[in-house]
Amino acid sequence: MNRIVNAPGLAEPVGFAHAVVAGPGRTVYLGGQTAQDSSGAIVGSSLVEQFDVAAGNVVAALAAAGASADDLVSLIIYTTVVPEYRASLGELGPVWRKHFGRHYPAVALLGVAELFDSAAKVELVGTAVVAS
Repeated sequence: MNRIVNAPGLAEPVGFAHAVVAGPGRTVYLGGQTAQDSSGAIVGSSLVEQFDVAAGNVVAALAAAGASADDLVSLIIYTTVVPEYRASLGELGPVWRKHFGRHYPAVALLGVAELFDSAAKVELVGTAVVAS
């Protein structure tokens, strides 16, 4: 089993873990997932809409690899619109729980100037460890 660690002396994490100690098992490295539909087109105009699709794509990729959202140990969120992300936190919470439940791996949010697909506002890159 993977173990969530929240270090004493650090601010209480909200929506993420300070660290995750991965248990023994298979490691799954996910390629970046954006709001692409099955044709490769970016869907959704808002960050929340795109996050919803990208998170669904993360879960689909995990399932294809024999993993689940509970196996995530790390998730990096890249976004071209950090202010929109901050303003959408209230809407993002339910979207997170829809795909990942109340599982909060080590998470980082990074603002970037551009993603490969210029219509994409968010890209999720994750690592999972599936218990053996």
